[in-house]
Amino acid sequence: MEENKSLHQQLLEAGVHFGHQKKKWNPKMLPFIFTEKNGIHIIDLNKTIEGLQESAAALKSIAKSGKKIMFVATKKQAKEIVAEAAAKANMPFVTERWLGGMLTNFQTIRKSVKKMQSIEKMLNDGTLDSVTKKERLTLDRSKQKMEKVLGGISQMGRTPAALFIVDISHEHIALAEAKRLGITTFAMVDTNSDPTKVDFSIPSNDDATKSIAIVTNYLVAAIIEGIEERAQNKEQEQEEGEEEFTERTRGLDLDDEEAKRSGGKPGGAGRGRRGPGGGTSGQGGGRRPAAGAGAKR
Repeated sequence: MEENKSLHQQLLEAGVHFGHQKKKWNPKMLPFIFTEKNGIHIIDLNKTIEGLQESAAALKSIAKSGKKIMFVATKKQAKEIVAEAAAKANMPFVTERWLGGMLTNFQTIRKSVKKMQSIEKMLNDGTLDSVTKKERLTLDRSKQKMEKVLGGISQMGRTPAALFIVDISHEHIALAEAKRLGITTFAMVDTNSDPTKVDFSIPSNDDATKSIAIVTNYLVAAIIEGIEERAQNKEQEQEEGEEEFTERTRGLDLDDEEAKRSGGKPGGAGRGRRGPGGGTSGQGGGRRPAAGAGAKR
């Protein structure tokens, strides 16, 4: 309860509860609206906390499994906040412009990323020293232009497992592509949006910088926690594997010693097989017939 009260106070101070004007509301947001004040809807912060905690738990689980979560926020007031938060968790992000087909046509986007990385490599290793200054400048501008749009997803080798979106009305193309591919969606949903369009909705003010910052940082903290737990589990598994290997090796050594002991007993190696007459073969241990024993008298 103390933690909830503290979080409730932080959300209140950040203005997370301020929605849009009543005339701009979406009726599907009715369960998340607490009241109306001066023609503006006030969001129920208890519902916000529920959405935050559910989303944080789900995102932590995804991060713990080693999958990627893409952050999408191209609104001016959200760009810098979301880019910094995603970078902390080493997650991909799009904060400049959503290119059509960024998810549904991911292979083509990857080609553009590889081209950008190739140009950057040539600029750095001196490959372009022999070209004209104009050509070098053209390539440099091309790289900067691509980096601005694709820089946040340059390390993403495949489509993400989830999307976190700030303002689903503004990022409707990204949301549509995610839904088409069956990617799990998380979003800050204001009173003018439809919360049923996303899998995990967080009713909140998606226009104020403080509101965006507190929600995003809360979720990123959960993601980082999931990543750290994954790393700890890997270390533990590695240690257990090493212990198991040591035990097995020790067991084999004990077996070898036991074998040596049993094979090194006196007379153990020199014993031959018993012959038909009860003697042993290989060392002349059998009895010879007495002279003349087989002769006729």
